[in-house]
Amino acid sequence: MNAPFSAASLYDRVSHVIPKAEWLSFSDDIEAIHRLKRERNAVILAHNYQTPEIFHGVADIVGDSLALAREATRVDADVIVLAGVHFMAETAKLLNPEKTVLIPDMAAGCSLADSITPEDIALMRQAHPGVPVVTYVNTSAAVKAASDICCTSGNAKRVVESLGVPKVLMLPDEYLARNVARETDVELIAWHGHCEVHELFTAEDVREMRDAFPGVTIIAHPECPPEVVAEADFAGSTAGMSDYVRDTKPGRVVLLTECSMSDNVAVNHPDVNFVRPCNLCPHMKRITLANIREALEGMRHEVTIDPAIADDARRAVERMLSV
Repeated sequence: MNAPFSAASLYDRVSHVIPKAEWLSFSDDIEAIHRLKRERNAVILAHNYQTPEIFHGVADIVGDSLALAREATRVDADVIVLAGVHFMAETAKLLNPEKTVLIPDMAAGCSLADSITPEDIALMRQAHPGVPVVTYVNTSAAVKAASDICCTSGNAKRVVESLGVPKVLMLPDEYLARNVARETDVELIAWHGHCEVHELFTAEDVREMRDAFPGVTIIAHPECPPEVVAEADFAGSTAGMSDYVRDTKPGRVVLLTECSMSDNVAVNHPDVNFVRPCNLCPHMKRITLANIREALEGMRHEVTIDPAIADDARRAVERMLSV
């Protein structure tokens, strides 16, 4: 029989981002979650915005929206726990209809997902007949079902250009659409949705950070306003941000995105100095070790999708994954 898992075995890895006393307060939940994963034949998929004790303590698969969508198709487990927001759990369910998908808190939503409905897409199609709809994965399954294909911040340009058309409706993130429009000849018609985390960053923030930290490397997420992206040294998805730090090893870096992203990347790069002028996502922070444990103990908060929309939504996601 395998020896019981010990949370202490993980601490050295996260010691420079989590104080020892705080880690000790997490130990019971971490050890219980590892035991429950074995008992339930469960895996935990965690987004890059999850806190380090989740990301490095209990997750089996981590990444950005695109990585989680891809890896969800390869999961060999009966139960998937999505440590992220609701649209991510829906995407995992779309790609694994036969598996049980749990989310620790049903109220973990998304300002982008809330900014658009299938009825909005229908009106956009009426205004722009024949123009295909590319929908960001940060949307509900019902919105995905009303779309032609999905995209993430990491593959948006590739998806748009894969359609081979001169004009595309790109929904719902206005800033992502405007940032992608700068990189392609395809005309992009945007919606007016914004991420409540990334829309708060300003070009003035970037200039102030450069003044305060001479030589700092500034990396922005493409959900940031275009004027922020224009002043950054690099812009990319959360996976792209992590890869950029890994490949360039800047001495000091700022990640203009959700707070926990810097903590999680810092674990892998203790030699890089991370400046943290971040913004918290209140929805991501609804996920905790305690409610992950509760979800597995009681098989709580199962994510289901109306069969009337599931096939069309799945088709839009699978089209993205095939690009």
